[in-house]
Amino acid sequence: MTLLDVAQASGVTKGYMSMIETGRAANPPSIPLLERLEAALKLDPGQLVELAELQTTPRSVRKAMQQLAEDARRGRELAQWLSNATSRRAGGGKNLDKLYRSGQLSRKIRESLPPPETTPPEDEAAQTAKKPADARVGILAGMLPGGTLPGAGLPGVPLVNKVSAGYPRGFTDLDYPARIADDYVAAPFAGGDPDAFAATVVGESMLPEYREGDIVIFSPAADVVDGSDCFARIEPEHETTFKRVYFEADGSQVRLQPLNPRFPPRVLPREEVAGLYRAVWRMSKL
Repeated sequence: MTLLDVAQASGVTKGYMSMIETGRAANPPSIPLLERLEAALKLDPGQLVELAELQTTPRSVRKAMQQLAEDARRGRELAQWLSNATSRRAGGGKNLDKLYRSGQLSRKIRESLPPPETTPPEDEAAQTAKKPADARVGILAGMLPGGTLPGAGLPGVPLVNKVSAGYPRGFTDLDYPARIADDYVAAPFAGGDPDAFAATVVGESMLPEYREGDIVIFSPAADVVDGSDCFARIEPEHETTFKRVYFEADGSQVRLQPLNPRFPPRVLPREEVAGLYRAVWRMSKL
């Protein structure tokens, strides 16, 4: 349709229709004209009227409405994915437990969440000046090799060793005292736990959430609950492994569950698990 065709079908002049089309009209057209435009352009009834009302809504309200609409869209997509992922198929469906253990559920939920709001970046000096003194020291420590600040005696999180994400393997911290190691990871995000430590992931059993070479920080002070990803010490062989932890048989057994379905779980009596330390942060190479 030409501009003249639309103008004639809507009962207005071609000049006014041109002003509407190019956004030069001071205000949205009247509701009767919008309804005629909807009929002429074969649009759904009320479509242009709704857009015109949205245009005259205060910006803050419009932003909130758009965010609600986007949240609803993300929620519908997540619900549809869950429905498809758990539906029965000839080869068997996937239940929520399997999706959770494999890490697919948590990854999909993270993808469905809106991105965090960001603020314009400040000058680096201004950002540092706003932080308390101990946080500024942590930032400075992260800028130096080994995460240490010369003369201050402030190490970062000790990188104790490698932890297998495959089958349990031997582990040693070389009999170092607590908080002492050959290397440190500058990590002011360890939740304030002075006993936090880090380890490098080895193996593939925690794919796709954790890849070989990732550095994971563990906090002995963090509560371990069903479904926590943990650094586990196993007795009596003094082994360690990195797995998702579940408590079974009223807590008398611990299931060490890989996220990679190619690896089997391992169930141990609770007394054979000498320590469980929850993962609180992951550092991955892009």
